[in-house]
Amino acid sequence: MPRIARAKAESGFYHVIAKGSGGQNLFECDEDYLAFLSYLSKNCEKLSVLVRAYCLMTNHVHLLLEDHDDRLSEVMKATITSYALRFNSRAGHIGHVFQQRFKSQPIEDEGYLLQAVRYIHNNPAKAGVCPASEYRWSSFHEYASGVSAVADTSLILDMCGGVDGFLDFSAVAEDGGYRFAQRSRISEAQAREVAGQVLGKIAPTDVKTLGRESRDALLFDLKDAGLSARQISRLTGIGQNTIARAR
Repeated sequence: MPRIARAKAESGFYHVIAKGSGGQNLFECDEDYLAFLSYLSKNCEKLSVLVRAYCLMTNHVHLLLEDHDDRLSEVMKATITSYALRFNSRAGHIGHVFQQRFKSQPIEDEGYLLQAVRYIHNNPAKAGVCPASEYRWSSFHEYASGVSAVADTSLILDMCGGVDGFLDFSAVAEDGGYRFAQRSRISEAQAREVAGQVLGKIAPTDVKTLGRESRDALLFDLKDAGLSARQISRLTGIGQNTIARAR
């Protein structure tokens, strides 16, 4: 499957986001959260990737990963695949659990790195769930207690001058200097090229003539390759609502 290349971090640090397909919940019970963290930990250890911070929200996941050997995609694919299989089997669900590709953003600056950790931990507060210090499913409590379970907290704690410094930094309101940038827009020329690679011998305008299952599978592949719903609609003549529902 052709894909738009991910931006590579010279520093090795990435802010990663994975969302539930169609906004669906990824976690329905404590065992789900624990299972995801278990898969993530095992895959990161196996592929020499470090988890520096994490926050598991109901329908999406924030991770700060350190990857110097270009194994990020392998870690995420293995984790997402294993978790999705378990989730569907346990809950009796069918279909995609996660939304297309996960998103990643390189972090090259030390100050930005600290802001990313705070940003990730503050997700529950932003969502109106509870303060970061009260949220169970993030690495905040690992930093605050000084006891690392999933996240390797050593680097960030050293940068903050220890646990007290970390807590002081976390308590400062975000200044808006950090945000997760959306993936760069694919040009119309690139969209036509990618669509040709995805569809092969099938003309974009012929996708709408296919049966629903085949049509939706190709629409999902086009989204997964990085095309927007608007671009797919222009190429295929299929409405954006139909494209958004394809999974």
